[in-house]
Amino acid sequence: MSIAPAAPPVVQLRVPTDEDAVAWHRAFDDPEVMRFLGGRAEELSMYEEWTARQRRHDAELGYCLWTVLDGEGRVVGFTGAQPWGPTAYGPVGETEIGWRLARPAWGRGYATAAARLTLERLRAAGVERVVAAVDILNDRSAAVARRLGMEPAETFTTSLPGQEVRVFRLEL
Repeated sequence: MSIAPAAPPVVQLRVPTDEDAVAWHRAFDDPEVMRFLGGRAEELSMYEEWTARQRRHDAELGYCLWTVLDGEGRVVGFTGAQPWGPTAYGPVGETEIGWRLARPAWGRGYATAAARLTLERLRAAGVERVVAAVDILNDRSAAVARRLGMEPAETFTTSLPGQEVRVFRLEL
């Protein structure tokens, strides 16, 4: 007797609201969630500015970092894409896909399901390729990138002391 694979979880993506800034702040106020991102959550004001920027991205580009809702409508994190801004490192000028979930949502397939919806929306918006920048020690995020069909490419050092990141690429 074979066991059928589990169905992907139900997720929804929405443009972040003002309230989502608070939800993101709560979800990411966990040292384990932020382990590869400096170790601690930013101040609430940063999430307020960030969600406002995502609303602008959605209006101007047709994509952003969307709030991920589970099947019950609860905020579990975000996934989406945004332009890689001007920095001293990384794939400047590329469209970066990313995901971050609250720890209770880990291991349930939400990141992959939401990132697949993101890829559909990016294709519809005319994006031709995406990159994901994943800490070389972050096996969970690397696994999501691989499940999306992304191929590992170059590595670079970030502005965080000692952090090395692998870029994954995908042609859409």
